[in-house]
Amino acid sequence: MTLTVIATPLVTPCMSETHAGAADSGPFAEQQRLFTLLSQDTRHLVIQELLGHPAHLMSLAELEYMTGKSQAAIKDQLETLIDAEILARYTYKPSEEKRDLPSKFYGFTERGVEILHDYKYLRGLPVARAFYENTRKTEKIERHESAPRPDLPDAVAEALEFDEPDLDAVDDRSST
Repeated sequence: MTLTVIATPLVTPCMSETHAGAADSGPFAEQQRLFTLLSQDTRHLVIQELLGHPAHLMSLAELEYMTGKSQAAIKDQLETLIDAEILARYTYKPSEEKRDLPSKFYGFTERGVEILHDYKYLRGLPVARAFYENTRKTEKIERHESAPRPDLPDAVAEALEFDEPDLDAVDDRSST
């Protein structure tokens, strides 16, 4: 028996793709553009990994390891997210001359967290963190993860905060 899968797009192509300029200024054009931007596979993985990272700032090596994508593919998508002002490149100057530590990191912008809030991505912060923390990492990735890094802008850091549950309290209640 042969199984044939027919893929149908969940979102129909916007009219601007088929009729140049026809829908570029419609009431939902910006929403559709952002949905397309956020839903591309590699960009979506990058966003999820950044949400799960304890500092919400990751080096290229960390992103490569955690997403399973090549550095070239990640770089292309990072540039797209930077151009859309969802992500920014952050530099930690003291590590620029150190060979074993990363100095360049990628993280969200204020506009980026606003968009993620609007599209309900921030609701998934606890799950993204759990996935990140439960992923086995190589020695190199652990070194990158614990490397010093710059601070995110205050508004970004505050938007990405969430109260982590006290699992010890849950364990104590379940044992009584």
